Amino acid sequence: MSATTIPETPLPEQSSDLIGSGQEGGLLDQAKGYLQRLRSGEMGALPAVLGFLVLSGLFTALSPFFLTERNFANLITQAATLVMLAMALVFVILLGEIDLSAGVTAGVAMSLFVVLSDPGGIAMNWILALVVALLSGLAIGAFIGFFVARVGIPSFVVTLGLFLGFQGLQLIIIGAGGLYRIQQPEILSIQNSNLPTWGGWVMLAVILAVSLGMSMLDRRRRARAGVPNRTIALMWIRLALIAVIGGVVVGLLNQNRGTGFLAVSGVPIVVPITLTILWFGTLVLDRTRFGRYIYAIGGNAEAARRSGIKVIGVKWAAFAVCSTLAVVAGIFSASKVGSVDAAFGRDIVLSGVAAAVVGGVSLFGGRGRLIHGAIGALVIAVITNGLGLLNLPGGVNFLVTGGVLILAATVDAVSRVRAGGSIIRR
Repeated sequence: MSATTIPETPLPEQSSDLIGSGQEGGLLDQAKGYLQRLRSGEMGALPAVLGFLVLSGLFTALSPFFLTERNFANLITQAATLVMLAMALVFVILLGEIDLSAGVTAGVAMSLFVVLSDPGGIAMNWILALVVALLSGLAIGAFIGFFVARVGIPSFVVTLGLFLGFQGLQLIIIGAGGLYRIQQPEILSIQNSNLPTWGGWVMLAVILAVSLGMSMLDRRRRARAGVPNRTIALMWIRLALIAVIGGVVVGLLNQNRGTGFLAVSGVPIVVPITLTILWFGTLVLDRTRFGRYIYAIGGNAEAARRSGIKVIGVKWAAFAVCSTLAVVAGIFSASKVGSVDAAFGRDIVLSGVAAAVVGGVSLFGGRGRLIHGAIGALVIAVITNGLGLLNLPGGVNFLVTGGVLILAATVDAVSRVRAGGSIIRR
């Protein structure tokens, strides 16, 4: 059957068998299929999205400063580091593994960067120093992957050892009590400068164009393969949501949020960088063999091995990706605070794990997406930002964040049981 003759809605007798895959049927069929998946325990990011909306509404009611242009921009830049770290950790959590050293990996890499690029020291070109930092993250991830995948040591043990050891390495590189300020305006601008007001609209137009192009490409590929497509109305609804939400965000960020004579407006530069990495990472997980192998290994490593998947190589690569993206999170953090010291990155990794789990990534492996980690990071950022505006003690922030994490882990475990799985790793 040619691409022009494939109907948008499959025949009724096919629907009962195919709707469960979530790939075809009309709007009503899709809604029924989604509700069926919810009842079976496939919650996805829904709890995190609802939590984000409820918390945002609550803090808006309690504080007149929460939903302002200035605080909205601050919230985005504050969340950027955690968003990137959560996305990094998704790659190993999907395998059912953990990386407790991701934060200090970023610390070691950024320590190398500031020491190598310091004008009063080695004075290496900052771009070359940045490449060295990223390559050090890649090497650390490969090192972890070797011991986890090849030697067979649990990832918790390996990364906990590195978490302790790398703190000493940072002290050696920077020196006890040492602090290096970020000298490069290009690095500082990532978190502290904004696109021109027209740049935000261009960014939104690019997002819509890429989303439309990928959707049409998917439909064409499915049609050529003779596989029924989802109703095209879903594509237009998704694009409309992106346009509306994106338009509101860009419009809000384009408002003047300066306090003096100098106007401050525009989308922070960190936003398009993060969205680009999110898109590319999602492309890898959703549309490459490497990504599908990660899900397969996280679901059942032994079954994946027997089906011919090279489990060792995939785990090795996943840890390398995780550590490299953790260095990117370190770049964001250094840009925000403007300096790197011997304790850099020590206290953020657990928040990254919490963000991924809160967003709907299963600690048991095999379930979750990169966007889920980003949503979970936004939830935790909203909690931190909102409680700060209410001038509540820092201890309350830890209590609330810990409670949200336990709730998210409980939802994950219960949904796995409802889906017919087990909370016991085999």
